[in-house]
Amino acid sequence: MKHLFIGLDVHKKSWSVTIQEGQVVLKRFSMEANADTLTHYVNKYYKGYTIQCCYEACCCGYHIYRSLSAAGWDVLVVNPADIPRINKQSTNKSDKIDSRYLCHHLASGHLRGIHIPEEKQEQFRSLFRRRNDLVKSLRRIKCHIKSMLLYYGINLPAHYDNINWSKAMGLWLSKLKWRYPTAAQTMKSRLDEYDFLRKQYLSVCNELRSYARKNYRKDYYLLRSIPGVGPFIAIAILSEVGDLRRFKGIDRLSSYVGLVPSLHSSGEKSYSRGITYRSKNLLRSYLIEGAWIAAKKDEELMQYYLERKGCDHRKIIIKMAAKTLSRIYHVIKKGEPYKASKAAA
Repeated sequence: MKHLFIGLDVHKKSWSVTIQEGQVVLKRFSMEANADTLTHYVNKYYKGYTIQCCYEACCCGYHIYRSLSAAGWDVLVVNPADIPRINKQSTNKSDKIDSRYLCHHLASGHLRGIHIPEEKQEQFRSLFRRRNDLVKSLRRIKCHIKSMLLYYGINLPAHYDNINWSKAMGLWLSKLKWRYPTAAQTMKSRLDEYDFLRKQYLSVCNELRSYARKNYRKDYYLLRSIPGVGPFIAIAILSEVGDLRRFKGIDRLSSYVGLVPSLHSSGEKSYSRGITYRSKNLLRSYLIEGAWIAAKKDEELMQYYLERKGCDHRKIIIKMAAKTLSRIYHVIKKGEPYKASKAAA
């Protein structure tokens, strides 16, 4: 059966397409960004071919993958960093060149696609990331309010000067007396923004917890049984990784999350460059934060920390986060809640 390879360089309004059979380029063209138009063209002029297609993961998401897969195509979404490149591409770059190289490497078998989440998980993940955006926005508006007080020489009472803002603090801020109404309006506007963001944050948090308990009930409560894994770390794992059972071993999961070292070896010299930069950044930061809590609740982890107390605490906590991830993997694989083992005397 004849085999057709298609490389796509996708953008918001246009796609650059290269069509190749074996090592022979049959067609190169640009078109509007529409999957149905492409499938109609290929079905019209290249009947009887099995089709393999690829494009780089980008802001366009995975709807292109789903549309082309529905047409019976074998589609790969490729991490841009994993595409082999030559020096010439750094001096001569265009959409046509990019699509041609994609098609060439696809035909040569050099490309490996990334995991495509189910649409249900993908949209669950969007709500989890929205929570993180709101956390950043709340932090920003708090800094703006405190900066304004500092600029005008207004001392914030010591019992309010912390990361947790109470209703009493909001009331104190709203009752501040300003010499001119413009400053009062500035503070009121900022407090209104803070109140709005806080309401949005609480609404999103409640929806996340409710959705996870309803749609991922078994895995959610299995994860919650592990020390250091609170509601939002459990939600982070379910939304960012999905089903952990798809990984063949803990090494692959650790590599996916980014809790592995980056190594450099040449000749007789071999050294570590620290933790890898290839990671699920948001999930990794949650796991590292959760490891501190886990150490306080789990005797075994606390003993592990105390035995290495003189070492670099940043390296220790990353290893503890990796241990927590290992527990998470085995709890989900076995389908049984975590049971703590007592540390040796």
